[in-house]
Amino acid sequence: MIPAPSRRTLLAGALAGLSVPAAASPAQAALVSRPNFLVILADDLGWGEIGINGQKKIVTPNIDRLAADGVRFEAAYAGAPLCAPSRCSLLTGLHAGHSTVRENPEGGPQRALREGDLTFAELLQLAGYRTACIGKWGFGPELPGQPSHPNERGFDEFFGYISHRHAHQYFPSYLWRNGGKVAITGKKYAPDLFLRQAVDFIKKPSDRPFLLFFPTNLPHSPSEVPGNAGRYKDKPWSRANRRHAAQVTLLDSYVGELVGALREAGVADDTIVLFMSDNGPHREKGVTPRLFDSNGPFRADKRDLYEGGIRVPLIAWSPKMRSRVETRPVAYWDLMPTLADLAGVPVPDGIDGRSFRGMLSGGAGPDHDHLIWNRPRKAQAIRRGRWKAIRFAPGVEGAGPDGRIELYDLDDDLGERKDLAAIRPDVVSELMDLLDRSIGPDPRRPYGLRVTASGDRVTVTLVNGSAVTWRKVRLGLTLPRGGKVTARKEVAELLPGEETSATFRVPGRGLVTGSAAFRSGKKRHTFRRTYRHQRSLV
Repeated sequence: MIPAPSRRTLLAGALAGLSVPAAASPAQAALVSRPNFLVILADDLGWGEIGINGQKKIVTPNIDRLAADGVRFEAAYAGAPLCAPSRCSLLTGLHAGHSTVRENPEGGPQRALREGDLTFAELLQLAGYRTACIGKWGFGPELPGQPSHPNERGFDEFFGYISHRHAHQYFPSYLWRNGGKVAITGKKYAPDLFLRQAVDFIKKPSDRPFLLFFPTNLPHSPSEVPGNAGRYKDKPWSRANRRHAAQVTLLDSYVGELVGALREAGVADDTIVLFMSDNGPHREKGVTPRLFDSNGPFRADKRDLYEGGIRVPLIAWSPKMRSRVETRPVAYWDLMPTLADLAGVPVPDGIDGRSFRGMLSGGAGPDHDHLIWNRPRKAQAIRRGRWKAIRFAPGVEGAGPDGRIELYDLDDDLGERKDLAAIRPDVVSELMDLLDRSIGPDPRRPYGLRVTASGDRVTVTLVNGSAVTWRKVRLGLTLPRGGKVTARKEVAELLPGEETSATFRVPGRGLVTGSAAFRSGKKRHTFRRTYRHQRSLV
């Protein structure tokens, strides 16, 4: 465990720890197979709140350096204009017209994640990655062992807040470590604790690749930082604005610390870093986005389906990437298939996302015909090419009893100021038809490896939830203390949507590991899942 960086260093935005080399040469541009992943998710950070996107008042040198030397996505879209549904979209590869979580708690009943909500962490865990979520999870309830807990959704290690509301406390009385609460005393700044845990995870020796999901709660309201706002303490702004700026610069220093830890651990060349925000900037508890031009050239901010609420920073960096700016649209539901693609894991069928792996080197991008956003009982939006339409529910935003539809040409009107709905009813009709057809029930197939038990019998089940046939399937089980079950099941092929099972007798109890080896296309894959067998000895 490293000591916490000094507050002066954190709030001054120094470049310590982030020595990023110049852009890679073409010979270096090929990404490693099965790379490590560091996914940094900011909370309510606006598109325009980082220097590389034009910020003038807040200092963000570490993030800016990542963007300058990596791939900066100018048209990246969050899954929603607010926290929980955007994070659900990011994790599961579904847009908010199909996903389980479509609203924050204050907007109506917020669903929890379910057994069927396969996350990118579960995919990589099955493929042998060690996985950790450190920070704000954002999905309740605060109970161990339930399907919405991060340990149940693919993360080996979890440290942070489980519920959405708990994450509003920067000096909490407790945090969760896996399935239990840890007393914090209310005097320690939680984001600093998350940084130290993340650095420890990166530096932990292992022969397996890792996924580290770092969803910090910075710079969400309330605008709290230890001390007196550092370099911004004498600015002629409100207290909330000074501390908000300090939060953003503190977040930037964390990015430098994390990349520095990758270098110190000797794994930077084998790691892809993704930096992003869950939605547009907030205007809560005295923060004034206009002061900082937090949404850049875009209209509105958090909770709105105008570009300012859903257009967000997205940066991909690796020492082996070439510096470039990507202008083609990508959406957060594209992250899950992208990580699967980079890790060599079969992509689940029925999700809305498409891999943007090719865009990391200037190749092909996702083949989306259109992108949609859905806020039940409030508003919905769709983008297709240059056209974007927003449909407001009756009574929302002064929409009247019949609601209202607005249409914008983003090629000519990025700030969404000229509503063209009245003069292009043909485009409105086409987009509304697409929008209606894009919202409905969960379209996914079941996917993955299950291990269940009854008495002294343990059953291993493989479900092909991809779009291609899996061939030469072999199921097996490893017993406690390294013993092996000699009997195993082999299947010539497993079609999309099919499953196959094998049941083994297990003497005694303890950790058992079910495995499935199969071929998809030209690649050989192995999935593993560990289960604690608790058969009674009576």
